[in-house]
Amino acid sequence: MQQRQRRVLGVDPGLTRCGVGVVEGVPGRPCVMVDYTVIGSDPDADLADRLLHLDRNLADLIAKHQPESVAVERVFSQHNVRTVMGTAQAAAVAVLAAARAGLPVRTYTPSEVKAAVTGSGQADKKQVTTMVTRLLRLDAPPRPADAADALALAICHIWRGGTRDRLGEAIRAAKGRQ
Repeated sequence: MQQRQRRVLGVDPGLTRCGVGVVEGVPGRPCVMVDYTVIGSDPDADLADRLLHLDRNLADLIAKHQPESVAVERVFSQHNVRTVMGTAQAAAVAVLAAARAGLPVRTYTPSEVKAAVTGSGQADKKQVTTMVTRLLRLDAPPRPADAADALALAICHIWRGGTRDRLGEAIRAAKGRQ
């Protein structure tokens, strides 16, 4: 049975720089990069305006690329409380934008993403960027690193989450036949 291509929008949340990457593929096969960008906001702007800017941009990207699901990096504990708060707020906006569009959302820890694309959960940003460039057969590394991380999230979801999605679909279909 041939698996169908899945389109995933990956989000590396951040309030100042939020990486977004769109990838198509099937589990276990090379993926194709569709697009990537970084949504930026002025750190001196009002928090509500920054979150609204992020929400509008994510909604536009979801409408433009029509992903089947969204993968968001799970916020992990950091020493800088301000940084983790902004990251958590941006992640929440990404989850909300996906939910508003009726899309399933999966979250992944940084180590899960690193392990999926490099084979090591301890890989550094340079190793992730190098592997994303290789896996997507890009001529040049995606810049900045936030964009590479977003593409890595999308690849991770296609390779790992795609299996979970298919299992969930099969369970729902079986329940519908009962």
